[in-house]
Amino acid sequence: MSTDLSSIPRDPLLEEGARNAVRVCLDVQPDERAALITDRETLAVGAALAHELSDAAESVETIVLESLAERPISFLPIPVEVALERAHVSIFAAASRPRELALRRGIVSVVNAKKLRHAHMVGITPRIMQESMRADYGEVSRLTQRVCDRAQTAQVITCKTPGGTDLRVQLDPALRWVPTPGPITAQQWGNLPGGETFTCPARVDGTYVVDGVLGDWLAAEYGDLRATPLRITIENSRIVGTSCENEQAREDFRIYTSTDANSNRVGEVGLGTNTAIQGLIGNILQDEKIPGVHLAFGHPYPESTQAPWRSTTHIDVVGREFDAWFDGEQIMQAGRYLI
Repeated sequence: MSTDLSSIPRDPLLEEGARNAVRVCLDVQPDERAALITDRETLAVGAALAHELSDAAESVETIVLESLAERPISFLPIPVEVALERAHVSIFAAASRPRELALRRGIVSVVNAKKLRHAHMVGITPRIMQESMRADYGEVSRLTQRVCDRAQTAQVITCKTPGGTDLRVQLDPALRWVPTPGPITAQQWGNLPGGETFTCPARVDGTYVVDGVLGDWLAAEYGDLRATPLRITIENSRIVGTSCENEQAREDFRIYTSTDANSNRVGEVGLGTNTAIQGLIGNILQDEKIPGVHLAFGHPYPESTQAPWRSTTHIDVVGREFDAWFDGEQIMQAGRYLI
């Protein structure tokens, strides 16, 4: 079922990002087997990763999703599971589709069970490969660890933006902050591009203005929301109101966050730390890593954060130009770290 992408020429514009993914972040070794899951929309990036994996690993099994079933795929196909079972390292580099969260969660379930070094690159594009995937991941790792260490001792995060965000986040010391700076270990799979640290908050209250981007498939559908921001009112970690000039975007967000009993609950507060990102582009994979404060509603990644609850959905939201404080000490001004 493996697909050979070697006939697609190497693209010099994508080589540095692919090398960072394979050699730096995944640290692929010559005696290791790799699995790459990609799709037709992402084939240029998939080919760049396949070339780099072929150079670095003992073998590469590449699967193009459309060769297995019609999209969206709402289950874990057996060939994908088998490829992951045989691998030491893996990459999922494909476009986000509605109703495919079960596919991605199935992949992550195998990754966690097998303790694979896994890079999750949902929505990766050539632009992202040329921007945040070319970051100095040594620098990103050092900043991420500084922010994570300081966050671990904080009790309250407050943040504001020129767009209207005014939020208070109460933290639970029993829940873990999870750093995902780029380099990936068998103990913690990660998104690429890397550059954030996150936890599940104890309680969130206030207003979050999404003048950046929405997560999952809504990112591709609506892109940059700067001109039509979505305003979310939150009480005791639950969405209690939304408003947006783009009524369809607001309605799609409402439907998404109404899927189950915890879909409208804040499951993640994250701090982006990828300093190679100079501005938002309307793609959640990169935009959530920009220095700032983002939230996600739904699944709190309990396997990482130790949160005691679950959800079948997870959707991130990103705003612009954050000022942020840990316990009254300012740690960020206009999206730039002060620590």
